[in-house]
Amino acid sequence: MVRLSRNHYGSNYAATAVLGLACWLVPALVSAQVAPGLRVGASVDPDQVYVGGHLETGPIVERLVFRPNVEVGFGDGVTLAAFNFEFVWKFPQRSGPWGYYAGGGPAINLYHVSGPGDDAKPGFNFVGGLENRRGFFFEFKVGVDNSPNFKFGVGKTFR
Repeated sequence: MVRLSRNHYGSNYAATAVLGLACWLVPALVSAQVAPGLRVGASVDPDQVYVGGHLETGPIVERLVFRPNVEVGFGDGVTLAAFNFEFVWKFPQRSGPWGYYAGGGPAINLYHVSGPGDDAKPGFNFVGGLENRRGFFFEFKVGVDNSPNFKFGVGKTFR
């Protein structure tokens, strides 16, 4: 756990880390097929509702896609901005419009609680979901380390 204090330039370290990661990812995403999307849901520990957005690349290899996302949660006396860098494997669709996916990836979780400072905590998420050919999906996440214990969300990828 890294304790960041607004009085000691700590928030600048988190901002620099996020900016550096974005500078590394943006060129890769621009060169790939990218589809934006929106998501909403609820989490457990902290007990929150969240809203967010994501980008989904075309397949990196076969059915593996990169789906980075940002989710901002409200409730339980805390605001959480989660920057998730997830890869998902899309299983072949047998019949019908719905297919499964599973994956995971690291996260940077920025917790804001009333008081003198914010906490930036690394985490990891395991993700699974069901999506249809139009881009609608139902998703669940199990978090380890400093990520929320469980999340359930719905969303849409605009292809």
